[in-house]
Amino acid sequence: MDLAYICEWEKWPKSTHCPSVPLACTWSCRNLIAFTTDLRSDDQGGVVGHSAVVAVLTAPSLTDLTRMIHILDTEHPWDVHSIRSEHSEAITCLEWDQSGSRLLSADADGQIKCWSMADHLANSWESPMGSLVEGDPIVALSWLHNGVKLALHVEKSGASSFGEKFSRVKFSPSLTLFGGKPMEGWIAVTVSGLVTVSLLKPSGQVLTSTESLCRLRGRVALADIAFTGGGNIVVATADGSSASPVQFYKVCVSVVNEKCRIDTEILPSLFMRCTTDLNRRDRLPAITHLKFLARDMSEQVLLCASSQTSSVVECWSLRKEGLPVNNIFQQLSPAVGDKQPTILKWRILSATNDLDRVSAVALPKLPISLTNTDLKVASDTQFYPGLGLALAFHDGSVHIVHRLSLQTMAIFYSSAAPRSVDEPAIKRPRTTGPAVHFKAMQLSWTSLALVGIDNHGRLSMLRISPSMGHSLDAGLALRHLLFLLEYCMVTGYDWWDILLHVQPSMVQSLVEKLHEEYTRQKAELQQVLSTRILAMKASLCKLSPCAVTRVCEYHAKLFLIAASSTLKSLLRPHVLNTPDKSPGDRLTEICAKITDVDIDKVMINLKTEEFVLDMNTLQALQQLLQWVGDFVLYLLASLPNQGSPLRPGHSFLRDGTSLGMLRELMVVIRIWGLLKPSCLPVYTATSDTQDSMSLLFRLLTKLWICCRDEGPTSEPDEALVDECCLLPSQLLIPSLDWLPVSDGLVSRLQPKQPLRLHFGKPPALPGSATSLQLDGLIRAPGQPKMDHLRRLHLGAYPTEACKACTRCGCVTMLKSPNKTTAVKQWEQRWIKNCLCGGLWWRMPLSYP
Repeated sequence: MDLAYICEWEKWPKSTHCPSVPLACTWSCRNLIAFTTDLRSDDQGGVVGHSAVVAVLTAPSLTDLTRMIHILDTEHPWDVHSIRSEHSEAITCLEWDQSGSRLLSADADGQIKCWSMADHLANSWESPMGSLVEGDPIVALSWLHNGVKLALHVEKSGASSFGEKFSRVKFSPSLTLFGGKPMEGWIAVTVSGLVTVSLLKPSGQVLTSTESLCRLRGRVALADIAFTGGGNIVVATADGSSASPVQFYKVCVSVVNEKCRIDTEILPSLFMRCTTDLNRRDRLPAITHLKFLARDMSEQVLLCASSQTSSVVECWSLRKEGLPVNNIFQQLSPAVGDKQPTILKWRILSATNDLDRVSAVALPKLPISLTNTDLKVASDTQFYPGLGLALAFHDGSVHIVHRLSLQTMAIFYSSAAPRSVDEPAIKRPRTTGPAVHFKAMQLSWTSLALVGIDNHGRLSMLRISPSMGHSLDAGLALRHLLFLLEYCMVTGYDWWDILLHVQPSMVQSLVEKLHEEYTRQKAELQQVLSTRILAMKASLCKLSPCAVTRVCEYHAKLFLIAASSTLKSLLRPHVLNTPDKSPGDRLTEICAKITDVDIDKVMINLKTEEFVLDMNTLQALQQLLQWVGDFVLYLLASLPNQGSPLRPGHSFLRDGTSLGMLRELMVVIRIWGLLKPSCLPVYTATSDTQDSMSLLFRLLTKLWICCRDEGPTSEPDEALVDECCLLPSQLLIPSLDWLPVSDGLVSRLQPKQPLRLHFGKPPALPGSATSLQLDGLIRAPGQPKMDHLRRLHLGAYPTEACKACTRCGCVTMLKSPNKTTAVKQWEQRWIKNCLCGGLWWRMPLSYP
């Protein structure tokens, strides 16, 4: 466990820290982190700090930073986006939804806001809806469960099918609409013992209802919310005193006559074990942390009791136990004797000895299966993600402990002077003033990274190795990372935190093994995951200096797949009562069957009336068609130097599927060119009479025949290579804009060398793998920028508002310059995410 980077605000006056203000922090499955700070500005508004925050604070009425929500992407932590939340009190809870695109915030005045991305931009947020329990601070907040639950089976990590490794667990949503679709909404618990539920109807209406947890209301200092497989909700509450019981309630939500109805029921409660010990009863007066071990595991709870200097952590489990029945009753009613009645009881699973005072707790989100076999295999192979929870202490250290046994698995010290592990906490001399410690922590969705916000407002990112620092052989370490990459591929979660652990030497093996596992899946699943695996391979290759050209090729392949499916979807059957196959499928079939090198002979076999499109549409697609034409020309011209791996594109020369796609598109472009010649790709030829499209199609077909899937593969013959050698003298070879420039962190992080960053200040980072001087891969500042998805030139300082991908750095304009339906259809593909699956981030306008 080591530090990857620290990001801090520019210097703040010491008086601005408010130690009593709790911090909230939450980490989404898209690797966005939302957090609050305990910093207040002085009365004069003279705040020193992040420029975005300063700009917000120019209004004299708002002088409190505890009411701001900061959102950042883990790949660009300095680029923080601060939301002026308009909460009237300090924010107490933050919670992402399962998709990572919406955020709930709640404050100490009972106000709950639901935030969503405006225009699908990760640094543009709006709050169109919310709810209010006036004057009643919110202590716990959660989205309702959507009924989706997976289990990772470590025992089956070597199985061929993803369905065996990651099985779907039967789990009911908290509430369903007509047809079984889960209903969206949230549930919150207030200090005065109220539970409030808000339901989002498909029409946009919000149904809110509030109910008391039980008839005898009391103060709720701590609470947590979990869900049961039957669709019920369990709420755990404590009043903060260790002398009082921790109470549990079952909450059922339903919709009756268009109104939300809440029914509550009391469940068995418990007293912490450390408070029943007469010697220690008064030593730990307060319960400071109360958490269910998982959001969908209401049978296990973690409790922490603390004093000013020390803490004890206990793990409890809810079990069904038989109730002994007196013999007299067994004789009176034989049925009772046969079937023993059962009762639910909390039993302690494990407890720690006296620890230093706990300041924050982070629980794993990875839904690892906890059967005895899975736990044994995990222990044998030292695969620990999802099995450890993090405890932060007031002395600045962080311990990862086993979620069931509470045994220490790994330790991180923030201070320079680590201490002996078995040194008792109570004998340690206390330093003057409070040490720097985490006030809020969150584990990533694969448990391979931990983020902490300390009492100075700094954000620290820690790497947690899958084996918790135990030395493994290279094969096993690869298998662990591969298993988690497959999990992200199946769920669609972002895999940035896994990349933190990939060494450049592992990249080649990981990419090969990932492809091998992918090809073992069913054809339908392969089709669903086809673009995600390309994006995953591209992000892995970015980490190795030897594989930069592969990154370019994977991005080009993603673009080619998207362009091919969009252009073929524009073809329409001439008559409606057509057979099963669409014109696109028929085009693929005919192009695969007819291996003629003459483009016009292939065209004769097609029904050209299916290719008729509106003239304006064809003209609007010209940039896309130009890219296809340029790409074919570039590939054929690079065939003679195919042995050079430093030249991007060489893997396409042996990829029959991609060459077949390009061949189909050339036929489509040729037919559209007959309808509107101005939509054809423009080539600069040395001869006026040369038919460039026919020449390129002929060479492309010869190359495709050498490596197509149906026939025997062979090396390109010398005649073809010679003809390709002549291409530069016949046509001007275009320079392709291969790779978006990404200024992300993950390829620049060095093990054991944490980076020190500042919010709002882009760092001067050491060079990364992608900054190698390859053919046309480097772009100096001030050079023209490209809209990578529309293939338009934006100029060196674009005047249009643009957005950039947080993962691959792809840039595109926010608003479409073209209004035709076909272009809109193409743009719909990346309205929510980039082609690589990354989120969009609005770019600031740049000036010379």
